[in-house]
Amino acid sequence: MKDFLRELQTQRWDDHRYYHHSRINQSLHLVSAVSFVIAYAFLFVDPVVAALIGWLVSMTSRQAGHFFFEPKGYDHVNQATHEHKEDIKVGYNLQRKVVLMALWAVVPALLWIDPTLFGAVEPAEGFEAYARQVGAFWLALGVGGLLFRTLHLFVLKDIRTGLVWMTKILTDPFHDIKLYHRAPLYLMRGQLIDPRA
Repeated sequence: MKDFLRELQTQRWDDHRYYHHSRINQSLHLVSAVSFVIAYAFLFVDPVVAALIGWLVSMTSRQAGHFFFEPKGYDHVNQATHEHKEDIKVGYNLQRKVVLMALWAVVPALLWIDPTLFGAVEPAEGFEAYARQVGAFWLALGVGGLLFRTLHLFVLKDIRTGLVWMTKILTDPFHDIKLYHRAPLYLMRGQLIDPRA
């Protein structure tokens, strides 16, 4: 258990120091984290609504921070190139995130073009039913993406690395609130880059 927690701490620290320099990114992660916690609560009430919150608010704000605001040049603090950081990333690096977000964007388009999804589902009647159908597919995509990368890490690394990463991902919202709750304040003071990251 000690090794598990140590590796979890290492994965968290690597994620923060390599991928969260921008105070805008940190602030967007705070928005994402709070909305993920709300989505977690909805999992017990209405999992489809949880998925809609998770993908429309949490994931878009989180990934926008990485794609648009995080510096991609040489990381002088950690003495690492962007390419090096992408190569050693345990979870979803930017290339893998592009694939995941492309699948996310394709789901509503496919259901709009073919409401039966090639005969797999009953067509939704009305916008609310369509949105709920999209949410159900997004829920499956979220669970599938989590399990796929976990199993992939079992093969690439080992079972513990995969389980640690899955634990990290599932608990990131709570950790991010703790870590980035002051980021908007620093941003309002004009600090665009975290000097410690």
